[in-house]
Amino acid sequence: SREALGSFCGTYWYPVFAFIRRKGLDSDRARDCTQDFFAALLEKDYLAGVERSKGNFRSFLLAAVGHFLSNQFAAERAQKRGGGQRFLSLEMENAEGIYRNEPADSLTPEALFEYSWATSLMLRILQCLRDRYSDHDFDLLKPFLIGEEARGDGIATAERLGMSAGAFKVAIHRLRKRYRDVLREEIARTVADPAQVDDEIRYLITVLARGEKA
Repeated sequence: SREALGSFCGTYWYPVFAFIRRKGLDSDRARDCTQDFFAALLEKDYLAGVERSKGNFRSFLLAAVGHFLSNQFAAERAQKRGGGQRFLSLEMENAEGIYRNEPADSLTPEALFEYSWATSLMLRILQCLRDRYSDHDFDLLKPFLIGEEARGDGIATAERLGMSAGAFKVAIHRLRKRYRDVLREEIARTVADPAQVDDEIRYLITVLARGEKA
């Protein structure tokens, strides 16, 4: 639905901004183009003719924004699409600040899009997990989410949480299980076939590792 798509785009707008920015547009123009792209996506029903079985939403979005930019560069319009009306409100105030912390310019616009997509996905998953805990508890548990912390750190954290060692182990186990479940649920929203989830997870792990080395 249009409402669901709007919510989805509200989560994954930043990879589009980063792609446009890396294409050479300045910050203000990149923000305008990002807004206009998503307005077009909703207004013109770009998804209507796309068969989801042919790919995932990540790849579709990258192709769509590339096509949109080509049209923009070919014929600049004096008036914004839709007569200046915004069809989608995006929280873009800190877009440039985020962009300045991206990996080195050696990443192509396409590679930066995919790296930003992966990091946006991870941030959404962490927020979903955080919503189930108090900020204090989550901040203490988060370092144990991936990988093993030193035993002494675990004991000290359990004491700060007022838990026994056994209860702390159970809490970490539940947090990691919830993380895996939310990760799979979120990625399932972006692929055509549930059988693609594992391949997408592996691919995004590779994308994150490549971006962090850039």
